[in-house]
Amino acid sequence: MFSKILIANRGEIAVRIIRTCKRMGIATVAVYSEADQNALYVKMADEAYCIGPARPDLSYLNIPNILSVAHATNCEAIHPGYGFLSENPSFAEISQKCGFVFIGPDHRSIERMGQKSVARELMIKSNVPVMPGSQSSIDTIEEGLQIARDIGFPVLIKATSGGGGKGMRLVEKEEDFAKMFEMAQGEAQASFADKRVYVEKFMRNPRHVEVQIIADQHGNVVSLGERECSIQRRHQKLIEESPSPAVTPELRKKMSETAIKAAKAINYHNAGTIEFLLDSDGNFFFMEMNTRLQVEHPVTEMVCNYDLVELQLRVAAGEKLPMETEIVQPFGWAIECRINAEDPSMSFIPCPGRIEKYLVPGGPWIRVDSAAYENYLVSSSYDSMVAKLIVWGRNREEALDRMNAALREYEIKGIETTIPFHIHVMKHPDFRSGNFSTNFVDKNFDRFINEINGEKEKEAAANQAAG
Repeated sequence: MFSKILIANRGEIAVRIIRTCKRMGIATVAVYSEADQNALYVKMADEAYCIGPARPDLSYLNIPNILSVAHATNCEAIHPGYGFLSENPSFAEISQKCGFVFIGPDHRSIERMGQKSVARELMIKSNVPVMPGSQSSIDTIEEGLQIARDIGFPVLIKATSGGGGKGMRLVEKEEDFAKMFEMAQGEAQASFADKRVYVEKFMRNPRHVEVQIIADQHGNVVSLGERECSIQRRHQKLIEESPSPAVTPELRKKMSETAIKAAKAINYHNAGTIEFLLDSDGNFFFMEMNTRLQVEHPVTEMVCNYDLVELQLRVAAGEKLPMETEIVQPFGWAIECRINAEDPSMSFIPCPGRIEKYLVPGGPWIRVDSAAYENYLVSSSYDSMVAKLIVWGRNREEALDRMNAALREYEIKGIETTIPFHIHVMKHPDFRSGNFSTNFVDKNFDRFINEINGEKEKEAAANQAAG
């Protein structure tokens, strides 16, 4: 096992990795930007070094500076967390060539699965179900239009190197295809310096369900069950849970076996997630593979009783997985709410600023993953996530009730957060019944806004009367 690692990330995921390393007796080296000099993870790490200004391209994306710190501090390995360089194949390859173990998959796996059309082609060859569409990237409007005609509208035009909804366009009818194709190409070029796109059939109101896998370097691949990620806005997840209320034990087995087959097809090792679209008839289709630790990994940890960061470290060190089965069955139910510094009443606009008051919920089976504290400055330079609130229950109803109580106990003053939105979701009848899809937020957005604004008006009136 490693004696010292560098964490090439910031915020709550850096805190998360440090905590596991401390338990395992592994020394940690943090890197930080000038904006993060007072960050919690900087204080928690055994060593910490500034690598540049607030701008990510000058700090957290600055590969030479990160590797220089790793070399100067005699680190053996580098954990990339999620975001930033975590799915950058060049960073993984250069790290390995410089003598460091990259705590993640091989750079060839990252590169292949990072190119969505290439990943799609690989899955087709491996008999993994994919949505009907082009087998690889397409170059011309004419080629794309013919594929769209063959599979039928509506279709999605998607960036080959895409993510987060960028470079993606929904085309409902044929006459709009050419314009949308050019728009998708333009956004893909601007966002990823890669204008390649592909076309696939658009599924109306699917569920977004992903399977967590972990694979060692000895050919063993294990599924740790599925996560439900359908509550999202602008293709960004807001609430995740495990297991999924739409997945039966039989379907879980089928999806897990498919995810394992997909990982084995590319000789994958370390943690990864196979993302699927699931229709109302139980049919599922490969969407993409995330070759890193996911933001929502805590819900899997809560129902499977494994520390995923520890498993990542052990696999990277060459150890075999400890599981005796290929499919780990979930125990109980876990739900995660992403607490973002955003105003849900203003279409989730980011609200950076200083936290004036910070009180986290507690009690049995409640977990808060966060790097925030009172007087902490949420910077506009980075992602708006303040914390992840995770709860566990013996069943979904108990987990929902526990989450509802925890959200009402969570107090963050000085900035707007998504807590009011989460409270309303927890009591919505469709969400509580498990009857929802990826259109849930859009479908109910106006109702949520009216409820949130009504409560704000009551609170303002009460404060005025008290004052």
